[in-house]
Amino acid sequence: MDQSDITLDRMRSFVRVAERGNLSAVARELGTGQSTVTRHLRELEEALGTRLLNRTTRRVAMTEEGSRYYAQCVQILRLVEQASEEIRHTRDSPSGAIRLSCTAALGVLHVTRLIFAFQVRYPDIRIDLGLTDERIDLVKEGVDIALRLGPLAASSLKIHHLGDSTRLLVASRTYLAAHGRPQNPEELTTHNAIRMANVAGSDTLVLTDPDGKTHSVPLKGDLRVDHGLAAREAFRAGRGIGAAQRWLVSDLRASAELERLVPGYELASTPFNMLIVPERAKVARVRRLIDYLVEEAVRLPGIAR
Repeated sequence: MDQSDITLDRMRSFVRVAERGNLSAVARELGTGQSTVTRHLRELEEALGTRLLNRTTRRVAMTEEGSRYYAQCVQILRLVEQASEEIRHTRDSPSGAIRLSCTAALGVLHVTRLIFAFQVRYPDIRIDLGLTDERIDLVKEGVDIALRLGPLAASSLKIHHLGDSTRLLVASRTYLAAHGRPQNPEELTTHNAIRMANVAGSDTLVLTDPDGKTHSVPLKGDLRVDHGLAAREAFRAGRGIGAAQRWLVSDLRASAELERLVPGYELASTPFNMLIVPERAKVARVRRLIDYLVEEAVRLPGIAR
């Protein structure tokens, strides 16, 4: 085995292919051609004298030897990056790329502005912002940090609770003028409701009255959407009533386009969390963004500690 053939670039290509299971996706991520990634894998296997990956037309899977070697490569690459970060940090401001994933509507309406301000403060840090409501595998997708609303499953990721996102029952002034204003939870059942296809239980509202008693109200309606921005536009257009995160409609309430319904009755809030790949939290630039988001999250409309 020629040790000079075992390079960091070849290790990095192997690690990302092992994690993502797709050569073309890794090539795009690394900014190189698929042929280069394939060559890196072949040369690394030749240098080691063993097969690391089993490749078919549909999938890539690690061999037993590949699994053992992968764990060692991950540690080596992390140590190299952390050592480089420490040297750069003592010399100048943090630099490099961070991959951030965020719930789509929240990202468009609010988090983008936070990122703009962060990059003014740290102009040498590049942000790759991915907006999705799907629960992605952060390690597999190469994401450093994710901002998520809703309950989380058990995970090996580091979870930082940023706060709770309050929710309101809203409708537009035009809808209320045409269909009347509900005075109590029971009257909500006669109204057209905008429901979320990707939110469990959105066909039922659970409201808590001032005495702490809960009221379960079944909803019906002719529109169901799977994106917060679509629900926002439906409310504006007077298509119906519905539950909304406060940050989703705060500006529309301030301009009186939307009004709150049955005040005094509260909807349960939604947990707002930051998920962090533990090893990435040790990288200086990632740590800066984590600290910044923790500080700024409570300034978002409707986010309470």
